[in-house]
Formats: sequence, structure tokens, C-alpha cells
Amino acid sequence: MTDEGLLKSEERAVYALRRLYRRYGYLPYQMSKFEEYELYVQNKDFLISDRVIPFTDTNGRLMALKPDVTLSIVKNGEDRPGCKQKLSYNENVYRVDRKSGQYRELMQAGLECIGDLDGYDFFEAVSLAAKSLALLSPDYVLELSHLGLLNAFLEEAAGDETLRRRLAALVAGKNLHDLRRLCQASGVGADAAERLCALAGLSGSPAEVLPRLRALCDGAGAEALAELEALWALLSKEEGAEKIRLDLSLVSDMNYYNGLVFKGFLKGVYESVLSGGQYDKLLRKLGRRSRAVGFAIYLNLLEGLERRPRALDADVLLLYSPGADPAAVAAQVRRLTEAGKSVSAQKAVPPRFRYGELVRLEEEASPC
Repeated sequence: MTDEGLLKSEERAVYALRRLYRRYGYLPYQMSKFEEYELYVQNKDFLISDRVIPFTDTNGRLMALKPDVTLSIVKNGEDRPGCKQKLSYNENVYRVDRKSGQYRELMQAGLECIGDLDGYDFFEAVSLAAKSLALLSPDYVLELSHLGLLNAFLEEAAGDETLRRRLAALVAGKNLHDLRRLCQASGVGADAAERLCALAGLSGSPAEVLPRLRALCDGAGAEALAELEALWALLSKEEGAEKIRLDLSLVSDMNYYNGLVFKGFLKGVYESVLSGGQYDKLLRKLGRRSRAVGFAIYLNLLEGLERRPRALDADVLLLYSPGADPAAVAAQVRRLTEAGKSVSAQKAVPPRFRYGELVRLEEEASPC
């Protein structure tokens, strides 16, 4: 069994998440650390950062260290009518860190469900996203939205794709002042503009928001609204349902996501640690017919959580003099390790070294 006291916080999270996903039939997926560079160039809008680390393979092909997992899974999978591919992963990805602006190797975990999906699969993905957050911290919030609703309101407001994108960006920022001003300057009808602003401002518990959303829609985005209501009917019966919120300003890349989208937040972490949604459009772009939903957890962000007290570096710090007999040191180390203790043999006490017991060679052990 793994001694979890020896693991970093993100490593402990990986083991807990892997057990959770396995219980729901998500099989572990492993992949190469790199893919063809062209895959990322053609789908850079899907990436958190479009800066990747390229290199030339021995056969002359231009490759890149993997900045994303989902693209690799979709590219290397295949459609099977009536079936679902349920995969989980924990992989290192290589991308530019938002804080430092430098390339970092980052640990990421998540799951993907691809194939002949139905309402249960979307519920399961969201439910597992909430359960994943609960494993990481009791202080979490999971926010949901549906791009079908936003698309319906945008199509009502504007026929120009460029204008719709500008409006969507203002909705995402809840910038109602500039949203109204852009609508007025672009000739968007007053009713459509106010409905779009009202949608951007809708946020709260699903039980409170859904009736207001139903009144606001007035037929627009009816299918998307029905999907949200059916999803909440299932989620409301789950433990932790009070930590789920609807936020209709939640916008992900509309080139790839086409339905349900969600983000997870933990208290003490400055940005979302979980991001996911339905991404059928990405599959279409890569030539596949299936539907897909999934999410990723950015485990490097767990550094922002309040840490547990640091574990001991060793149960015993064994100090010996520079001229000590190596056989005597080895014998003492053997005696202590056979007693079930971890030992660090040193000639001096290392800086900031945490130990439970100090032993000097040829001397009795004394508690620290």
C-alpha cells in the first residue's frame, strides 16, 4: 500500500481521483509525452496556451511536447456506434505558466467520455466533477452554464459572427455597461439587448435561477433549457448539491464547446482548478462523429491550498564524525531501519531538516 504521508498534495490527489473514476468505469489512459506539432497548430484555439515546445524527431518530423491531453485522446480514438469510451488520466503537460510566463511541466488529471452519449453521461460527468472537487477540499463551488442558451440569445441579437463574438466576450466579463453600449452602437434591438444583459447577470443556485431563466427565454434556446432542467433534476438529489451554481456568463471557446460547460473553484486558489464541458465541435473538426464531454483538473494549482504540516524528513537523524568507521555507520543504520524507522545518516544537521530523534554514533538515542 502507498504511504500517503510521503506524497505531495498533487500526488495524493491523483491517487484519490483515480480510485473515484475507476468506480464509475473510467479506465486509465496513458499516452506519449509528445504529438506531431501540426495537431496543436491546427487546434490552437482549444489550448489554454497556444505556445508549445517543438523539436525535430530523428525521422525529420516536427513534434511538440504535449500541452494538452484531450486532443491526443480524440485524435487517437475511433467511433463505435452504440458504444462509449470512458477514460481517465493523470499526465504531465508542458505549457507556459500564467504567473511566471515560463514553460513548466504541470500535472493534470481528468476524464473523457466519448461516443453515443445521452443525458445520463452528462450528469455523470458533472457529478464526478463535483465529487472530484470535494476530494480536494470541502470548500468548493461548481459553476454550470449551457452555450446553447447563449448562442440562441446571440443569434437573436446579431447576424454578424464577429459582432456575436464581441458580445460573447462582454457577457463572459459581465460587462453590462459596455454590452449595452455595443448593442446600441451596432443597431441591436432594445428587447434583444436587454435579454442578453439579463442572461449575463443570471447567477445563483439552480433552484432560484432556472425559473427566472425559463421566463427570460420565452422559447429561445428551449432545447438547451430543457437539458439544464433535466440535469438539475438529477444533480439536486446528489450530496453537495448546494455547492452547485448556475452562471450564464460562463463562456468557453465556442469554436469547440457546443453545450454544457462548467468550472470548479476551491477556496484559497485564485483561479478555476477544474474546467470542462461538451466538446462535440472539436470531434467534428478532427473528423469524428461522436459526442464528447470531459474535464481537466490542474493539479499544480493545489499549491495555493492551505498545506498540512510538513512531514518529517526522517524518523532518525544519525550523526557520525568524519573519521567514523563506515561499517559502524552501516551497522547502526541497519539496526534502526530494521526497527521500522527511516534514517538519514549525516555528518552535520542539514538546514531546515525535520527529524523525530537524534542519534549520535556510539551514543544513546535522545528525543529531539
